[in-house]
This record gives sequence, structure tokens and C-alpha cells, in this order.
Amino acid sequence: MITVVGIGPGDIDYLTPEARRAISQAEVLVGGKRHLATFSSNLRESRLLDADLLGLLEWLDSNKARAIVVLASGDPLLYGIGKLLAANFGTDELHIVPGISAIQYLCAKVALDMNDLFLTSSHGRVPDFDWIFQHDKVAMVTDSVIGPRAIADALHQRGLSRTLIIGENLSQPNERIHRLSQQQVAARYDMNVVVILNER
Repeated sequence: MITVVGIGPGDIDYLTPEARRAISQAEVLVGGKRHLATFSSNLRESRLLDADLLGLLEWLDSNKARAIVVLASGDPLLYGIGKLLAANFGTDELHIVPGISAIQYLCAKVALDMNDLFLTSSHGRVPDFDWIFQHDKVAMVTDSVIGPRAIADALHQRGLSRTLIIGENLSQPNERIHRLSQQQVAARYDMNVVVILNER
């Protein structure tokens, strides 16, 4: 059985009890370098989750009889590896354990309800800013290419005014949360998610 475990925003205190159980019972742990460094100390076997997703799918298919846990940042089905695995394995082969997403965490930290929140991502894709900015409340999972500064620039190009809530290194000791106008957004931020608000 392949179990995909949402490990939350980063700090292990945000793991659910079911996630802890699945990780402790895993025969093989699959994850990024940071995830494996956190969780693989007592396991007999691990596999790095890298850009070779086709290779991962082939390996998982040939090993699916084993107790495999795939670690996913945040929630596996919110712009995570869960979508790819669900498209390639049936529910009799795949079990998904939800986690707390970085978006949920950020909204909780700033007491922002998630009602009517439009969720999107710039991770490995070019966002449709014209569509995104039609929404009054947007949460975006970002990457190192299109992050807060690119969002602020896209707003400026369209003559729009928004407030950006930027959550860096969420749940980590170096966590920082900023609430800024687009003019105040810096050139660079550490790993982050952004909420874009139309506060009219």
C-alpha cells in the first residue's frame, strides 16, 4: 500500500496522529531531502523524491505491495504530489492522509477566514494574473520564480491595489509574517505563501 502523508507546514508539532502512525509503520519512506532528514532516522530504507516523477511512478508501481509512505509538504492534494499519485493508482492501492496546508496555517495566524478564498499556485507554472485578480481573496503557493515581488509587479502593471500577506518559513523558528501594500513588497523572501486581499 502506498500512503501519502501530509506533513503540515513544517514543524512536526503540526503532524496529525494518523500521519505519525503511518510514518512510524513505514517500511520505505519517500520524500524530499528536507523531509527525509526529518523523518528517516530509524527507517531501513528511503527514496529521494526528485524531479524524476516518471521514475518514481514506475518504482512505486513495482513496490506497491510494501508499506511505502510518500511525504508531502502541507496537504498532499493542495498543489502537492497527491494529485499525481491519485491519477496513477486506484483507491485500493493508495491511502491519503491529509495535512495542515501552509495556507491554512497562515490564515489561522492572521485570523483570516477562508470562506470565499480562491486557491492557486505559481509553483512550476505561469499564473493567469488577470483571472486571479478578479477574486477579492486569493491564496497562492509560490515558488522561487514567481513569488511576492512578481505578484506585486503584476498588480502594478494592471493599475490595481491589493494588500499582500506573506508568510515566510511558516511554523519554523525563523517564521516571519508580513502584511504589506504592493509598494512595500521586497525583492526576495524565503519559502512562502501569499494571500492577496482586495480590501475595498
